[in-house]
Amino acid sequence: MQLFYNPNITETQTSFVFDKEESKHIIKVLRKKESDILHVTNGLGFLFTTKITIASDNKCTVKIVSFEKQQASKFHLHLAVAPTKMNERYEWFLEKATEIGIQEITPIICEHSERKVIKIDRFQKILESAMKQSLHYYLPKLNEPISFKDFVKTQNSGQLFIAHCEETAKKSLKNELKPNEDVTILIGPEGDFSVKEIQQAIAANFIPVSLGTTRLRTETAAIVACHSVVFKNEA
Repeated sequence: MQLFYNPNITETQTSFVFDKEESKHIIKVLRKKESDILHVTNGLGFLFTTKITIASDNKCTVKIVSFEKQQASKFHLHLAVAPTKMNERYEWFLEKATEIGIQEITPIICEHSERKVIKIDRFQKILESAMKQSLHYYLPKLNEPISFKDFVKTQNSGQLFIAHCEETAKKSLKNELKPNEDVTILIGPEGDFSVKEIQQAIAANFIPVSLGTTRLRTETAAIVACHSVVFKNEA
């Protein structure tokens, strides 16, 4: 099944018009025609089955035939991940985390961060593309970048963890995770969190955890953490 995305379509509508760019893609590139079926999600859990009524490459119009809503996850996974020096590595993380089943992502700017400028618009498109490719009907929430100091001051709920590489007492993430609970995990930059940041997180009730016995890149650590949470909730 090919999945299209548009945030503006709702369950109260009977028809919908795609914008010019999407219309051109549907009609000119995919060669869709009148009466063809299109599956569309609004990223809020809904899957709409629609039928093309006007096959225009400027205003492709569809009639909503039916819709269903996918059950939301019983947990909410929020990863706060420092931007990587190589932008494409962070983009890889965004894509794979969306495929696995993350709900929320926040880029955090840390003391050792080498990259502090974030292209949110590009990141958003990657999430949308990954959602469609993996046939998810919920689009992960992507927050604006925030400093580490300010992030740990926010009201984070559920289980709180910070994964770092310092040789201090840490628990195993896989042993600490509990199913059907909200989870927030902090993942640092290539230079890891500073000692001060680790102390700030602990003071804010984040539990220091290990993701395994090997030293992982930022994006790899984020994916390991993401999969660990999802796997725990599927068991």
